[in-house]
Amino acid sequence: MKLSAALLCALVAVQAAVLLAAAPSAQAGELQVGYYGKKCKGLENVVKWHVIRALKANRRTGAALIRLLFHDCFVRGCDGSVLLDASYDNPHPEKEAPVNIGLAAFDLLEEIKAAVEDRCPGVVSCSDLLIYAARDAASILSNGHVHFDVPAGRLDGFVSKAEEAQAELPDSADDVQKLIANFARKNFTVEELVILSGAHSIGQGHCSSFAGRLSEPADQITQAYRELLKYKCPQGSNPPVDNNVRDEDYDVVARYMPGFTSRVRKIPDFLDNSYYHNNLAKIVTFHSDWTLLTHKEAFGHVKEYAENGTLWDEDFADSLVKLSKLPMPAGSKGEIRKKCSVINHRLY
Repeated sequence: MKLSAALLCALVAVQAAVLLAAAPSAQAGELQVGYYGKKCKGLENVVKWHVIRALKANRRTGAALIRLLFHDCFVRGCDGSVLLDASYDNPHPEKEAPVNIGLAAFDLLEEIKAAVEDRCPGVVSCSDLLIYAARDAASILSNGHVHFDVPAGRLDGFVSKAEEAQAELPDSADDVQKLIANFARKNFTVEELVILSGAHSIGQGHCSSFAGRLSEPADQITQAYRELLKYKCPQGSNPPVDNNVRDEDYDVVARYMPGFTSRVRKIPDFLDNSYYHNNLAKIVTFHSDWTLLTHKEAFGHVKEYAENGTLWDEDFADSLVKLSKLPMPAGSKGEIRKKCSVINHRLY
């Protein structure tokens, strides 16, 4: 049976449309503040509502979101690759890397994504949603002192490899020179390394991430704090421990560091410059924190931000914006995922 010219053209058009829909999108263009203003009205309010509700239920979720931003953007740029689950295309995704132990808030981002898809299907990337959510978390945890506009327009990547995350992310046991070199590869300065390290005023780390601190020389860690960490990390276990001794259980602090009890807070995770005071007092959790004191420029910035919390608020916001602009590898393709944990279609 012969097809009419009109019918044949229609079939070709349909086939082309199907192929176009299935094909990976082009690389994201220049990021813009207000990118979704007309594409998805009210988007930022939707994200903020979900973040506020989540932090009211569990304030720790805020630190998890900020950590996710860093761990996503530092590997393959801000493409949502850290959000992907294991699959045929990505059998060992970034979230499986040892350096990514304890990553959380994935369920919250899926919740936000589902709400946004109902409102604006196929429009907003998971990578953009992560930046918005982390921004809102930083604002809430800092009582509004850390705030910034989010340039958006990112696409979600297709690739997620644990080996890349392990190779590219800084390790909590790294010395200062290795940290400086690592950040320099992403075009971050020594000052910005110190600024972003200040996020350790909130959140938790697993005992395995600071095991070496328990046996470091006395001039690197206050003995009372070492004993507190040993108590929190009984042999053979790997629980999460507060990054900031200010957030520890009052009775534990009273037992090991009684002079610090006046600074213990009933509510954890206030994003502020307390990290720098703790570092100068050698009561920080990670070797990568203490090692900043061994480098002249880095040490100067630690002192600077200990003395000026308002300056750190502003510089931390600026550094998060710079971090959020790290691009996908040259030539990478992207898409708008329907769910943040899986790509829309098989690559092979």
